[in-house]
Amino acid sequence: MTETNTVRGTTVGRVALRVNDLDRTSSFYEQVVGLEPQSKGDQTAALGAGGVPLLELVEDADAPERTRDETGLFHTAFLVPSRRALADALVRLEDEWELTGASDHRVSEALYCRDPEGNGIELYRDRPREAWPIGDDGRVQMDTLPLDTNELRKEATETETVPSNTVVGHVHLEVSSIAAAREFYADALGMNVRQEYGPSALFLAADDYHHHVGCNVWNNRTKPADGRGLEWFELAVPNRETLETVRERFAAREISVTEIEDGIEITDSDEITVRLRAHD
Repeated sequence: MTETNTVRGTTVGRVALRVNDLDRTSSFYEQVVGLEPQSKGDQTAALGAGGVPLLELVEDADAPERTRDETGLFHTAFLVPSRRALADALVRLEDEWELTGASDHRVSEALYCRDPEGNGIELYRDRPREAWPIGDDGRVQMDTLPLDTNELRKEATETETVPSNTVVGHVHLEVSSIAAAREFYADALGMNVRQEYGPSALFLAADDYHHHVGCNVWNNRTKPADGRGLEWFELAVPNRETLETVRERFAAREISVTEIEDGIEITDSDEITVRLRAHD
């Protein structure tokens, strides 16, 4: 890490989705993903783990389906604390929904699915950091290898909810330009590039984590989203001093910063909304 990095200690906070059917979508995240319901209004719902909100749903019955050329969410990644918890998630997915993928990324083991409105989801557990492969350049070396779900399922206890210390580990975005995403998340925000695949994918973290934000152009999306899907995602920085430093960084680059109730809000090069708030 360089001395100019100001986001050490930053984590992913909440993710907000705009959905057509609030009841169906919130029930999915409760019953299949295993999040706990925290609050629900006429057009909003919050779910989380251990009393901490992780996901906010905003109902918009008229929001059009996301088109094939719109940028936005690739997946929200919920990080569970153990392989046993991942095995329990596998049971829920296979028994109550549809598993769309399972991968060994060398740093983690991951399961994939889509919610009722097509939003991508990853449920994963990290391997111990000392087991992560690190290259000579200091960057993490992730891969996508097959995961033996039959072996994983043997560890299941059929628990119906995620553990209380489950968090949103990372958010993976579909962007229109890796170069523009790098300029925003690395150069302006101050994240570290942890791995990149030429012009097609970029993985960034606030510290030496494998990634807090992923970006890819695999599906050739070219324009900002205008319908249902990702409403915003949140990064929680360590303190108000860091928040002010980030604010000044964006102002120096003439990137518009909007004040919100508990922090600031900015939009990246694809008009994806990022909220920042301080932990304290």
